[in-house]
Amino acid sequence: MAMRRASAPLRAFPRPVALAVLLPLAALLPLAALPAAARAQGTAPAGAADTNRIVAVVNGDIVTANEVTNRARLFALNAGMGPNPDVLARLRPQVTRLLVDERLRMQEVQRRRIPVADADVAAAVAEIEGRNGMPPGRLAQQLQSSGVQPRALYDQIRNQIGWSRLVRQQLGAQGQISQARVDEYIATHNARIGEPEYLVSEIFIPVDDPAAEPEVRRFVDDVVGQLRAGVPFPAAATQFSQSQTALQGGDMGWVRADEFDPAVADVIGRMPSGAIANPVRVPGGFQIVALRQKRETGRDLATLVSLRQAFFGFSSPLDPQAPTQQQLQAVERARALEGKSCPAVEAAAQGGSRPADPGGPLRLDGMQPPPLRNIVASLAVNRASQPLITPDGVLVIAVCSRETRNMAELTPDQARLIILRDRIELTSRQLQRDLRRRAQVEMRS
Repeated sequence: MAMRRASAPLRAFPRPVALAVLLPLAALLPLAALPAAARAQGTAPAGAADTNRIVAVVNGDIVTANEVTNRARLFALNAGMGPNPDVLARLRPQVTRLLVDERLRMQEVQRRRIPVADADVAAAVAEIEGRNGMPPGRLAQQLQSSGVQPRALYDQIRNQIGWSRLVRQQLGAQGQISQARVDEYIATHNARIGEPEYLVSEIFIPVDDPAAEPEVRRFVDDVVGQLRAGVPFPAAATQFSQSQTALQGGDMGWVRADEFDPAVADVIGRMPSGAIANPVRVPGGFQIVALRQKRETGRDLATLVSLRQAFFGFSSPLDPQAPTQQQLQAVERARALEGKSCPAVEAAAQGGSRPADPGGPLRLDGMQPPPLRNIVASLAVNRASQPLITPDGVLVIAVCSRETRNMAELTPDQARLIILRDRIELTSRQLQRDLRRRAQVEMRS
């Protein structure tokens, strides 16, 4: 299969769960830290699966039913599916396989003495909490209240960090991209200006044993069904995809049709934006793709804005006909910011429930909902909006910068990252296949 490329920048450590890959604009909208359906479930009672029964032995290391159940609940929680028994039963076979692969990866990380300190894991958790407006320690509390042991997340983060470092080490000199290779890549890109280009997310599920293909097929069909029912694609990709793009929630960036396996390219060329394709059998496994946007190579003018926001929450639901004293005070605090500068808005947001900087720069044409997009488009730079009243609080936003940019223009830094990610993906898959081939794995019913 042709190597797939993604243009998103590489990070110091991966974003391990869907909580960490929320779209930046989501911070501007009413947003709970975890799906309401999952919170409502509370702590599920322990059953037969939540024991230390051994389900697999991987080179002498065991995988327990308790680990499988916790990882399945973690996925169900992030996907908003709710940890009901039917959901967990569907997830267990694939979760077990993923935990086996993680054991193999961590064993290799330890064999090569690649350090992954507790501080590294803590930093990743802190990033998740910060991006979702949580105080320190809240993520673990949320997981526990939903019946998920926090270690399920911590172990996944540790594995991803260690594997990323191992692959980088394995690359060696191949991790250094020459200027000549960058120039060649940009020249090839520019020669294709005007051709169709697609913004795609993927989930890649490998098939290592032909005898297991029917089971894997049933699983990927189930994943597609859940995605079409509303499960966030980044949540499913982060938990189940075996491509390196899983670290970015499956985001492949902008790609051309000839960069895919021909069967996938044919499907993408006929898909409408927003669609999720049926699983496609490709060399090595199944690929699920979601088409987010289309454009012409080299042509994509967009207005980018950077924002600051201050949110003053209500202590009770708003009744517009009978606001409480606390709600009136919140509105007055917001009104005092109208017309003020970005630094003033940022200062007013300190200690609030939402970050002052929602991330960015953000594309104006991609902002949702449309009324918010219209408000941002009408604001003068460095002058805060009037109070925007929502059912749970009052929001003030300010546009700190606005510029028009050709988003399809390929810079040398972007080209270098794309080439490097291709090499990382190839190295990761080769190394994982080698580990599976040498492994002694005993699966137990």
